[in-house]
Amino acid sequence: MKKTNVVIPREHGGWAMVVLPYVIGMMAVKPVLLHLPLFLAWLFLYLSSYPLLQSLKKTAKRKTWLSWGIGYAVFAFVCLVPVLLVKPWLLGFAPVLILLILINSWHVLQKKERALLNDVCAILLFCTGGAAAYMLGGGGFDARLAGVILFNFLYFMSTVFFVKSVFRERKNTRWTVYAKMVHMMIFILPLLCGYPWMCVPFFYPFAKTFLYAGKSLKPMRVGIMEIIGSVQFLLLTLMLF
Repeated sequence: MKKTNVVIPREHGGWAMVVLPYVIGMMAVKPVLLHLPLFLAWLFLYLSSYPLLQSLKKTAKRKTWLSWGIGYAVFAFVCLVPVLLVKPWLLGFAPVLILLILINSWHVLQKKERALLNDVCAILLFCTGGAAAYMLGGGGFDARLAGVILFNFLYFMSTVFFVKSVFRERKNTRWTVYAKMVHMMIFILPLLCGYPWMCVPFFYPFAKTFLYAGKSLKPMRVGIMEIIGSVQFLLLTLMLF
């Protein structure tokens, strides 16, 4: 019997982007029962995106990629139906998601997945999960919603600049300078936005970048550092936001 490998995304950063904005958005208001099926729908949508995007750039085993992607998408739809029956206004997020997904797909087709614009759009896409969770719990279009989106966006952008500074752009001294400047701005921005305590969750990525940007690090070490960073950001944000 032929062994079938389960197709799941392998990058821990993607998993963090699925979970962190959603949990932060949910906890910024009052968690409700509908948060569970919405999260499952969000999770399966993420799981479906990986094989479907792979099918765009890999002709080998395209049928396998598509079957897994469609299968995950079906599960996402099943989980989403009960939420939409109660909260049909959530469909308002669809145009934003579709636009960002199309931009990501274009970058995949052009073999420019590592372009900064693609990273920005991917992060904004995941931040919509946090916005949806916030509004599902009773939040509105207010300053707190802006904070949920902004702080998650800033954190994941900081990871993009750091990871690039120790891998693809490690020998690019200008990129090292850019990474440090971006982290400096991200570190003080919460203070300027009226959330001084939210500077605390950004201290770890700030210090990490000033210590290691431009240096050669093993992928496993960077992965561990990023996991620690995600956990501390989540916990501190839940306490301080």
